[in-house]
Amino acid sequence: MEKYLDIFTKSYSDYWNYLKYELIDIYHWDNFFYGLILISVLVWILEIAFPWRKEQALFRNDFWLDTFYMFFNFFLLNLIVLISLTNTVSELFNDVLGLAGLSVSSFQLFDVDELPRWLGLFIFFIVSDFVQWNTHRLLHRFEWLWNFHKVHHSIKEMGFAGHLRYHWIEPIMYKSILYIPIAIIGGFDAQDVAIVHFFSIAVGHLNHANLGWDYGILKYVFNNPKMHIWHHVKELPEGERFGVNFGITLSIWDYLFKTDYIPHDGRDIELGFEDDDIFPKDFIGQSVYPAFSKKRKSKAL
Repeated sequence: MEKYLDIFTKSYSDYWNYLKYELIDIYHWDNFFYGLILISVLVWILEIAFPWRKEQALFRNDFWLDTFYMFFNFFLLNLIVLISLTNTVSELFNDVLGLAGLSVSSFQLFDVDELPRWLGLFIFFIVSDFVQWNTHRLLHRFEWLWNFHKVHHSIKEMGFAGHLRYHWIEPIMYKSILYIPIAIIGGFDAQDVAIVHFFSIAVGHLNHANLGWDYGILKYVFNNPKMHIWHHVKELPEGERFGVNFGITLSIWDYLFKTDYIPHDGRDIELGFEDDDIFPKDFIGQSVYPAFSKKRKSKAL
């Protein structure tokens, strides 16, 4: 037990040092802190220059709440618990495998270091996006998970910052489910992760932005604002209990597995979910939902 406690505390201090380094050193290209700010500013400029919903305010509904969510979920949540928890659970998982005479490398199918870098990046991107697409479907499929995912669907006006409005339970789900397939492939370095991560952040910001784009023929490959707004529609189409358009970065999974839905221009559709009028409106209330909520009437989408 002492071993795991040491890993937990060391992970906390290591991440704190990393975060300080990110804030101070702005000259390395894979700086996630300033990278997030740069991507956010650029997408916000696009929203200002080419607004899809022209009547939507520059500082839209919940703009500042979502801006806080961006930095809390992307950095502070890791500092508070996620990095330490991830490292500790990873070590525990390795120890359990060790008792059976196994290791993570025992399940490794191949090492991307042995492949051309572009191919390794492509495999990492495709595998991670497909796993996240399936995880996203689970968040809608089961009511106990849907209750956490409601935080993201409480967005009433789409905007770039809404991309990172989500309950703190969600990254635990995504990271846990993604751990094994990524470990099976193996060999990814930090720069590989950074490249894919920056691209995913940019696409995710654009998906939630006040922009009326679909990328033409590429809409069948990449998720886009005109498609993703239907994921947030309040009234689901008849026969669709669990939602539509689950794509994270890629839309191709929805088209392949028949979960795509774009009946018409969704610029002015109502967003949200059933009974969202009684859902907490503040960060604290949303963070402790549903454990301390008085009313939990909505069903899983």
